[in-house]
Parts: sequence; structure tokens; C-alpha cells
Amino acid sequence: MAAVLEARIREDLRGSRLNKIRNEGRVPGVVYGKTFGNKPVSVEEVELIKTLRNHGKTGVFKLALDGQQTNVMIYEMQQHPLKNEIVHVDFCAIDMKSELDADVPIQIVGEAVGVKNGGVLQQIAHEVSVKALPGNIPESFEVDVSDLDVNDNLQIKDLNTGSDFTINNDPEETIVSILPPTEQENEPEVGDEPEGKEPEAVAEESAGDEEE
Repeated sequence: MAAVLEARIREDLRGSRLNKIRNEGRVPGVVYGKTFGNKPVSVEEVELIKTLRNHGKTGVFKLALDGQQTNVMIYEMQQHPLKNEIVHVDFCAIDMKSELDADVPIQIVGEAVGVKNGGVLQQIAHEVSVKALPGNIPESFEVDVSDLDVNDNLQIKDLNTGSDFTINNDPEETIVSILPPTEQENEPEVGDEPEGKEPEAVAEESAGDEEE
């Protein structure tokens, strides 16, 4: 059963009202679509976070508004740069029978052989664009890097894909690669003395010069 997130219409659109909404534990936002136009709303932050945990950013869930429930997805979400808080969210009302484009996050799993040997993992792509019916959009793509050695890489064409969606990215686009170890200059060990005369010998010579 799809989750239902309760929303309220925002009547007062003054900027000063936004802080009051946030102080009440709610997140201001907008829901838009063919049947909605653009409607300013607010939702409880705790319930929004629960919905995100259950469905991810690409999941479909129901938004209850004015006594009606509508299938929506999160189109955009803004977070405070310093506080771990959601400050604004945009919902997109969707048609479950029409395909759409969505960005699906990439999750790296495993520890690469090349990293164990001193290499450096470089993740180049963090999202994959897919085209699918809303109910068929993957929550994420897991990329297992365990077998990657130094100078190896994985590309879009290496992803495990199904027949329920189409990937829009270039198949040759690199997702992750293992760079060679960074060479470091040898530093002298602690206690090493520079070449030259021993300190005691230098001291004796200085004393001899004074006696003359």
C-alpha cells in the first residue's frame, strides 16, 4: 500500500510566514501538475523524512490535499547548508501511465582490490538518468567495485538493467575508476645527520683555533 503524506494549503505566502511554518515543524513546498497548477503547501517534516526513508527520492507516494489523494514524486528538495533540515520541497503530480525521466542515485558497495593495494577510488558519476513509468523507476543503482584493480573502471553499460526502464546516459560514460597510488618522495628518517663533520670534531677544531 502506497504511503500517504498529509499536506495543507498555504494561504499566507509572505516570506516572513515561512520561518513560522518551519518553527512549527513543517516544511513549506509546492505541488504542481496538470490537474493542480501550482499550489503552495506545507507538510510535517517528520512525516516527510519517514516517506523519504521508505520510498527514496525517486519513489511514488500519495499526497493527501483538500480531501483528495494524488500520486506524486519529489521533484526537488532543498536542505539547509549547515543544519540537517529540509527547508523546501517541490512535489510533482504524476500520471502512472505516462513515462518520465528521473535521476537515480548510484551507490558504491564493496572495497576494491586496487584500493587495498594503495590505489584511489574516484567516483565520477553519482546519478543515472532513466526513462520509465513512475512505478518502475529504480530507487538506486548498486555498483559493486570489489573486483576492480588499479586502472580498472566501470561504465554505464556495466550496470545491471532490466526491461522496465531505459537508461539515457552514454553507455561509455565512466561511473567509477581506480587510480594508481600517489608516489611520495622519500623523506630522511628522524635522527639522520647531514653529511659532514661530526659535531664533536667540529667543536674540537674550534677549541684548537682559539688556543692558537
